[in-house]
Amino acid sequence: MDGADLELFERSLRHATEEHSGPALDAALEALGWSDALVLDPRAAISILFELQGAANASSSALDQVLLQALDPGAATSSAVVLPSAGRWGAPGQLHGDRVSVSGLGTAALAARDSAVVVAESGDKQVVVVVGTSALTRRPVSGVDPWLGLVQVTGEAAPEEIGSGDWGAAVALGRLALSHEIVGASRKMLDLARQHALERIQFGTPISTFQAVRHRLADTLVAIETADAMLDAAWLDRSPPTAAMAKALAGRGARVAARHCQQVLAGIGFTTEHDFHRYFRRTLVLDQLLGDSRSLTKELGVELLASRQLPPLLPLDAASI
Repeated sequence: MDGADLELFERSLRHATEEHSGPALDAALEALGWSDALVLDPRAAISILFELQGAANASSSALDQVLLQALDPGAATSSAVVLPSAGRWGAPGQLHGDRVSVSGLGTAALAARDSAVVVAESGDKQVVVVVGTSALTRRPVSGVDPWLGLVQVTGEAAPEEIGSGDWGAAVALGRLALSHEIVGASRKMLDLARQHALERIQFGTPISTFQAVRHRLADTLVAIETADAMLDAAWLDRSPPTAAMAKALAGRGARVAARHCQQVLAGIGFTTEHDFHRYFRRTLVLDQLLGDSRSLTKELGVELLASRQLPPLLPLDAASI
């Protein structure tokens, strides 16, 4: 997609994410043909939707479709997916004989689907199994961000199907999607703080004129733009290491944004009547999905030491981005 089509697509998704969330947003995305766009132009479909979703603090089953598109395109609209537990990115299942044990997380899509796709360890390899959602126990995760609709998933069942899939590629694509959502939420936190700085008057002048406030907002913008630039590089490279770097930088940038924006917002930022806490909560949870920033940074360092090789340089030509 390009030109007028891309602009219309973004405008339609913006309206959908600002007006809907949860099952209603899923229905709106289906009506807009987002799943078709995911097949035709994954970068445009993922980057636009997830950043807008983060900015609107909305939720959907789009992450399931992203992962399943990489694992099993035929199941992308008919199944949910079981995610690894918080902070982890390994397979959430174990296949032993004719039974698979499952322990992980799921989106709200699990309640609306008859089947779930689970990546499971089977000896020294990974397999993709399909199980009935009725065989899984789901417990709502209230915690930090109950509005996201995550559920803890456990259970043991006989697989309905067993196949193959590239879990590494699915995780990499999922990390890019989550990174865009974190960046979108971080931008919204910055916007809330900037607007407050323009409106809040102290000593007869807006606090936006104070150097300390300006420095905090500038540092936040640098952190967000750094994460966004890494996402551009990751889409160019399309390798698991750069996707992990993008996810790590997005999570770290969100923490920088939350810290500085909270200081700018001061007392109002601590209240539930202000929207800031919703975005801060959302970024904390999103950071944990498919690997948090600290774990990914450590893992990337371990791999770097083991290989003794730096990743190849990416092209710096802006036209290629």
